Amino acid sequence: MVYGIKKPMSSSALVLVSMVYGIKKPMSSSALVLVSMVYGIKKPMSSSALVLVSMVYGIKKPMSSSALVLITFYEDRNYQGRYYECDSDSSDLHTFFSRCNSVRVEGGFWVVYERPNYMGFQYVLTPGEYPDYQRWMGFNDTVRSCRIIRNVGNSWRMKLWEKPNFEGQSMEVADNMPSFQERWHSREVNSCKVFEGAWVFFEHPNYRGRQYLLERGEYRRHTEWGGMQANVGSIRCVK
Repeated sequence: MVYGIKKPMSSSALVLVSMVYGIKKPMSSSALVLVSMVYGIKKPMSSSALVLVSMVYGIKKPMSSSALVLITFYEDRNYQGRYYECDSDSSDLHTFFSRCNSVRVEGGFWVVYERPNYMGFQYVLTPGEYPDYQRWMGFNDTVRSCRIIRNVGNSWRMKLWEKPNFEGQSMEVADNMPSFQERWHSREVNSCKVFEGAWVFFEHPNYRGRQYLLERGEYRRHTEWGGMQANVGSIRCVK
């Protein structure tokens, strides 16, 4: 579990990785569970280890020694046309592509924005493939900035208030809520505190409409999470 290989490894691969890391006790394939977000290496690997894992898995593209965090934007649907690979926050993407109709998230959790400087419509993307912009519930094919979501974890907890500045009726949330109004007396949330994990507010029930990412911290009014209004129709954990 420490070295975390998601893809089953052959006995020869296990021996090689053990040699690279100086592990004297034999490793079983079940012990190798979590590497990073693509080939999953949470513990930094030496250059020799990267070469070795690339050989074992037939990875032609070089791997960086940091945990793999990568999103690829394509101008056309189904991963066609000009593309741009991004592995860090970017406040202005317009020089790399003119439109975005498909995306591959190979590692990490991302939020992409319709406008530069992290403005406009927000779309939260988890690892996977998105062959057209409707798959990430996009309103159009415009993506102009993106950043990595850094507060993703194994537990989620937040507290909501009906009024700004943490006043009025409140409620704690620890899981997804596809229909927020079933547990809240109105559709409005005017302030909140995120204690654990990252969350997304959706404008409408069943995770539809505008999206607003909330990471760990305090939000005294809805404008601080980018909300045009205080309406919340559903809530989802980022995981």
